[in-house]
This record gives sequence, C-alpha cells and structure tokens, in this order.
Amino acid sequence: MIKRLCPKGIEYSKLGEVCEIKTGKGITKKDAENSGDFPIISGGITPMGYFHLFNRDANVVTVSRVGANAGWVGFMTRKFYLNDKCFSVIPKGIGFNQISPKYLYYYLKQNEQILISLQSEGGVPTINTQKVGSIDLPIPPLEIQNRIVEVLDKMTTLTAELEAELEAELEARKQQYEYYRNKLLTFNEIGGGIERVIWKKISEIALYPKARIKSEMLTVDTYVGVESLVKNRGGKTSSSSVPEGAAIEFLPQDILIGNIRPYLKKIWLSDCKGGTNGDVVCIRVLDSKEVMPKFLYYILASDAFFDYDNSHAKGGKMPRGDKNAILSYNIPVPSMEEQERIVSILDRFEALTTDLQIGLPAEIEARRQQYEYYRNKLLTFDQAA
Repeated sequence: MIKRLCPKGIEYSKLGEVCEIKTGKGITKKDAENSGDFPIISGGITPMGYFHLFNRDANVVTVSRVGANAGWVGFMTRKFYLNDKCFSVIPKGIGFNQISPKYLYYYLKQNEQILISLQSEGGVPTINTQKVGSIDLPIPPLEIQNRIVEVLDKMTTLTAELEAELEAELEARKQQYEYYRNKLLTFNEIGGGIERVIWKKISEIALYPKARIKSEMLTVDTYVGVESLVKNRGGKTSSSSVPEGAAIEFLPQDILIGNIRPYLKKIWLSDCKGGTNGDVVCIRVLDSKEVMPKFLYYILASDAFFDYDNSHAKGGKMPRGDKNAILSYNIPVPSMEEQERIVSILDRFEALTTDLQIGLPAEIEARRQQYEYYRNKLLTFDQAA
C-alpha cells in the first residue's frame, strides 16, 4: 500500500506544526470526586479522580508533563478532564495532512523514550511543549494510517488477551500450591490417625538470636531490611543500602519475617550469613534434629500463622507484629520422617510454581517484545526526498 500510494516516500512534518499541543487546566484533589462522568488525567498512569465537567473530547492523545512519569503517552477514548500536569496532542491538519488520532497515539507511544528523554534535569522532571513540538512526525495518507491502526488494534487486543490467560494460569497454580500447602500443614485433619503429632510453642523449639554483626561486613545482598523482603512469600531482593552501625546477625537456615504490616506475608529462609534490624523477626531453630528449619519455614509461611500474627499486631497505619505472641504460637512437631516427607512434597510444589513464575513472565515479555517489534516495523517509513 505504501509503495502504491507513496512511491517516493513519506512526508514528515514537525509535530507542533500539524498538532495543537495544549496544557490542561489545574485541579486539586480536593475538587476531585471518587466517581463521576469524567476521569481526571493528571500525569499518572491512572486517573486521580473524577469531575463533573470535561475539557477534552474523546479520542485524544495525552502526554504527562510533570513528575516521574513525564513523557508517558496515553490515549483517552472518552471525554475527560485534563489537569495541568499533562498536555494533549490534537491533530489540526486537514486534507493531505490529515492525521488519525489513534495513529498519532501509536507513533508517539513507539517514540515514548524520546519524549521521556526531554525531561529537564534537576528538581521535578518537566517536559517543555516546544521541544515536544520539534519532534518529526511521518504523515502517510489517511488510508495507510487507518490500516496501521487496524493492525495494531488487533495486535494490542491479542497481546492483552494472551497476557491475561498467562497471568490467570500463574495465579491458578499459586492458589493450587497454597491449597495443598495448607492441607499438608493442617495436622488435625490429615495428621491425626496417621501418626501422633506433638504441639509445641515456637519458644520451645526456636529463639530470637541476639548476636550482632558490623555493617562493614555486610553488602546490599546480605543486609535484609523489611523493605527488601518481598510480600506474599516472595523471598527477598537486594537492599538499597546498608545502614551504619551493628545489625542483628542471621545465619543460613534462619527464618526472617517482616514484622511491619504482617498481612503482607513477608518471609524468607536464609541461605547465607547476614544482618537485619528490629523491623524483621529472625527465628533460629534450636535443634535441627528435632525440627527441620525448612519444615518450620513452611509452617510459618502458612496462612494460619500470618492470620495469627496479624491478629496480634498493634498499631494503626503501620501495625507491628507482637514478638512475644509469635513465640507463643503453637506448631505441630511430627516425626523427622514425616517432616522430611512434607518438606519434599512442598519443595516440589514450590519448584513447579517458581518455574511458572520464571517461565510465564518470560513468555509474557516475549509477546510484548514481539508486539513492539511489529509496531516499530509498521511505524518506520522511508522519508520522501
């Protein structure tokens, strides 16, 4: 189609010459409503609220102007209120220079990194509309623009549907794993009648270590604060920094639990020596011949424990777990043979879930890259001489 309609290439124009780039009108959160007819677009990826008036029509490209998201490109398919933290980009060309708003969106989205690179240095990131207006925009005939939009709309829908399917599959496997983990660790249901289970308080089989370790001996990978523990039993990531002074020392096979907002279910079984602080509960098994650290980890990673921990937490916005209550938590202590059997089963479940967590996101990312590849191919033109 391009060869037929544009044998000599595609004409380019400056964005500011063919589009009206206009900043929205300021509105405060006080004026915003929780629900309403018109969403307020204010620089973020999601609306900041709703308003009873609108100042932009439907099918309009928006670009965040101020803040960390400055340069982010969006597209509104309904009437909305544009805040002064954003500007709209509306085609004004007619005839030969006519521009499809959706084509304009796809082209600017493809070049979003160019827009982001226009952020001012220092202070609050801001994008100058004049610099945005200097961006070159290819303007193929409207027939070609509409065909590109049609193809990209279909690809966008297919990519979104595939991502939703993969994410649903991952969530289903996680729920299945959690169900069987909770079943295996509910001994009054399956333990009784199979073998005798002794119940003990955590204080009878474990302790809170008190030894300290100097910060000079720690790195961002061996210092674990509550912020570096990942919610929903996600293990841990590297810390942003290592605080000065001494930290609480932990050893391999110690169990670290986030003690701020216990409902976030932050827990990690250590595989190294390191340091932590008072916002993290560190639990060390006294005798690994009586209780396997990995078995205790699975017990404490269960919903039953986190429900208990959260029920004893104190505080309003940032509830903190009660360390004495944690030590009073009763856990089942079956034979070592039974502990090993349960740990072996749960290890296999966790490995399968981890493989999915690695495999499915990789598949999702591959589909996104495939989409971006074809989008870039569709929106790359030979410029007319």
